[in-house]
Amino acid sequence: MTMTGIAVSRSILSTKHNFSLPTGLDKNGKRARILHLSICRTSPTKLPMKVSAATLGLEASKLTKSSCGAFPAIVDVDLGDRSYPIYIGSGLLDQPELLQRHIHGNRVLVVTNTTVAPLYLDKANTLMKVFDKAIESQLDRRSTFVALGGGVIGDMCGYAAASFLRGVNFIQIPTTVMAQVDSSVGGKTGINHRLGKNLIGAFYQPQCVLIDTDTLNTLPDRELASGLAEVIKYGLIRDAPFFEWQEKNMQALLSRDLNAFVYTIKRSCENKAEVVSQDEKEHGLRAIGNLGHTFGHAIETSCGYGYWLHGEAVAAGMVMAVDMSYRLGWIDESIVERVNNVLKQAKLPTRPPEMMTVDMFKSAMAVDKKIADGVLRLILLKGPLGSCVFTGDYDRKALDDTLHAFCKS
Repeated sequence: MTMTGIAVSRSILSTKHNFSLPTGLDKNGKRARILHLSICRTSPTKLPMKVSAATLGLEASKLTKSSCGAFPAIVDVDLGDRSYPIYIGSGLLDQPELLQRHIHGNRVLVVTNTTVAPLYLDKANTLMKVFDKAIESQLDRRSTFVALGGGVIGDMCGYAAASFLRGVNFIQIPTTVMAQVDSSVGGKTGINHRLGKNLIGAFYQPQCVLIDTDTLNTLPDRELASGLAEVIKYGLIRDAPFFEWQEKNMQALLSRDLNAFVYTIKRSCENKAEVVSQDEKEHGLRAIGNLGHTFGHAIETSCGYGYWLHGEAVAAGMVMAVDMSYRLGWIDESIVERVNNVLKQAKLPTRPPEMMTVDMFKSAMAVDKKIADGVLRLILLKGPLGSCVFTGDYDRKALDDTLHAFCKS
């Protein structure tokens, strides 16, 4: 067994994690050769998950040892012959058999990193490094790419897998809250362009998603909070009981309660899987998962990728989308207050950066991928909590009023 790589770096995972696939066999009983591509270097601080008696509510109280311990909880993404499982639990990276059943060939390329910042600066160049490694290693169409990291790594590795030899298998092993509850599920892959986010990419489904909650041990508090923005989103767009649970249990999540996190990840993945199974390529329904993202992407594009974390930008964007929904008369003021309160509980921003102007928002939103026939379509709340619409049929004055309320002219 050999393992090669273009850089030597310490893993983003804590030292107790042994990525066990190198010593295992693939699904055909052949020994897998692991090629390792690691980018940059850092020394993570371990922040252990806690197990405590959080107020988890009815559904969470049904969690068993199998969903938090050695045996994973499983959420299925139903896409016919391209369906795949999401494994969720603690210590899953120490169970190589979970991954081995999804390895089709006998060569694996693991794409990982120990700090995300350089990837924001030049993701296209980093993507070329993945291709360089794959070509130099003479990987074939039976090879498997493994994305071990956060959303940036997952999106890029998935796009590389979709493009290399016109498509090879890949597996997602997300290590951040953001990736575990959202970006690793559903097959959206790609890289950003300097003029706009997520403009270059492909829909390409993984063979499986393996979510080991122990990987959150080394996640900084700011990154953890950032991921909670996507969790809050699910409650707002389609799952009111989940939102109400978050209002009661946000402190348990911030304190890294294991039971609370397993429940949160599973519930989020169930919501995402249901939507993806009905609208894989975002022709309509799946777009609701972009609540706040049009405003948030404008922040990221205008301020520079990495100036704010994705979840921070989405949090401010959700507040703006909720404000606009209220101005249109589509929701009660109480929902506006609850959204602001839960985001503050999660230690997330409720306003865009001070540097943002109305013109900066409009310029970035003009190239948003949800524009159709020259009309900017938005995801807005409408009706009771947990209800939303994806529409271009709204009063433009409400959008202008929201932009002027939150930023400079």
